[in-house]
Amino acid sequence: MQIIPVIDIRNGAVMRARAGDRDSYKPIASPLAATSAPADVVAGFLTLHPFEKFYIADLDAIEGRGDNRREIGVLTERFPSLRFMVDAGAASCDWRGVARVERVIGSESLSDRESLCAVKDAPDVVLSLDFRDEVFLGPDALDECPKLWPSQIIVMTLTRVGVSAGPDFARVSQIIARAGDRRVFAAGGVRDATDLNRLEAIGAAGALVATALHDGALTCADLDRFASAHKKKREP
Repeated sequence: MQIIPVIDIRNGAVMRARAGDRDSYKPIASPLAATSAPADVVAGFLTLHPFEKFYIADLDAIEGRGDNRREIGVLTERFPSLRFMVDAGAASCDWRGVARVERVIGSESLSDRESLCAVKDAPDVVLSLDFRDEVFLGPDALDECPKLWPSQIIVMTLTRVGVSAGPDFARVSQIIARAGDRRVFAAGGVRDATDLNRLEAIGAAGALVATALHDGALTCADLDRFASAHKKKREP
């Protein structure tokens, strides 16, 4: 089980995400960081555990109101050992070929399935299947059509983000059942190690997490244990 910390950036600051209601997001106040600056928050997460990868949502780019490309570039320079999943909405493809960056194509930002077909076989592409409650956000039937999916999938339930509601285990399990040998990551609602254990048991390759890290619900011992198990699975 790979645990991937999440930062949502708007206007150069990390936001506290809650239930996918982006209009209500405020700059984060976290015991892990002195400020809401992205570099401070990433450094704070790294005091908990030597994470290998971070997920970044560029909220301005997703909403079509500019971008945080400069701030994300600073992160790639300041933390040269890290990899980053970057969701920049329709502009995600602008990150093509950038070292250590995987492009997240969010279904909510896709206008049609054909635009995904053009990039799905690229090794740096990740598809985020985005849901709001029971509603799929994206082109019709994309969530039911594995032949269009790249090798890595995120199952994102926006309404469970930051509200301690627990992951949508049923939906994650359903996607895993259709995904074949693709790696599936759960996003939204992880509360603690018990949730991670259950996600691992149903076959999730990893989970995107933020609130449980900021609030201390996941301990350093928890993170080390999952990382150790993840490392053993990757060994030949």
